[in-house]
Amino acid sequence: MATGQLIIDLDALAANWRALDGKSASDVQTAAVVKADGYGLDAGRVARTLAAAGARRFFVAVAEEGAAVREALGPGPEISVFGGHMPGDAELIQGLNLVPMLNSVEQLTRHFEALPDHPFGIQLDSGMNRLGMEPAEWGAVRDIALAAGPRLIMSHLACSDEPAHEMNPRQLQTFVEMSAGLDVPLSLAATGGILLGPEYHFDLTRPGIGLYGARPFESAQPVVSLDLPVIQARELVAGETVGYGNSWIADHPTRVATVSGGYADGITRHLSNVGVFFHGDTPCPILGRVSMDLIGVDITHLGEVPPVLTLLGPHQGVDDIADTTGTIGYEILTQLGHRYARTYERGRT
Repeated sequence: MATGQLIIDLDALAANWRALDGKSASDVQTAAVVKADGYGLDAGRVARTLAAAGARRFFVAVAEEGAAVREALGPGPEISVFGGHMPGDAELIQGLNLVPMLNSVEQLTRHFEALPDHPFGIQLDSGMNRLGMEPAEWGAVRDIALAAGPRLIMSHLACSDEPAHEMNPRQLQTFVEMSAGLDVPLSLAATGGILLGPEYHFDLTRPGIGLYGARPFESAQPVVSLDLPVIQARELVAGETVGYGNSWIADHPTRVATVSGGYADGITRHLSNVGVFFHGDTPCPILGRVSMDLIGVDITHLGEVPPVLTLLGPHQGVDDIADTTGTIGYEILTQLGHRYARTYERGRT
């Protein structure tokens, strides 16, 4: 096999949901965010696994993403759409029984006119300035919206991955003020908000990245591993180069393995000359540039030419690669490519 082997541990995914569910009170519902195709891991499989673990409410980014989740889950569980009700969404929202989180007066008007009896929620902007109604806008439509019976009123924290950040209590206070006196379920916390403590939990939490094994849920079980096959190995003498642009030059005899994978598979070029693979417990540095389909790796110190090298595994997760490349685990995870042979396993944890 010439493609990488991406293994998704569904038991770890379920365990992470249960662990995050356990951090809030029994009367707080724990939903699951499965947007971006289940953070790149297949929304249908992810949703079924989380439903079996106990999740009964799911969130996607846009209405189109609801199709795979509804197909996987059937008619029962609630699927909410962060992006709200966009032009042309009415048929999808109605046909898939989605719950749009309305973000503006414009969306509220669109939804009430197109689907006057269909469930909806409201998203409020408590200070992130991304999605949701600001206080004045909410004040103008609050009575109209409440009379129609929203399923949920939510907001989103901007800095919950930094527990000491002053933005967290500021947004909490704003959300409390905007939702004061409402007899509607409330939600503010995603993964980071769950970890901030019970004052952020309200009636429903919405874990996302923590389910998939990444920060800020430091005790999460790893969900993905990735091995890339070695296509060829060669011996270099001092002065020879590896890859495009001659960006790595050997200063001593070196054995180089060429592995099958590259930026077309979501392995960022920012790992060029700084990233590592692993053979068991042994790190093996990347030599030269990451190219579209191939990467050079130093195996001089190994006693063999291994059949595969590990990019994601026990010694290096998505957050480690993110730290090396100056990004976040979300980006590394959601960019994992579609050429990999994907295996969904249970019983690894």
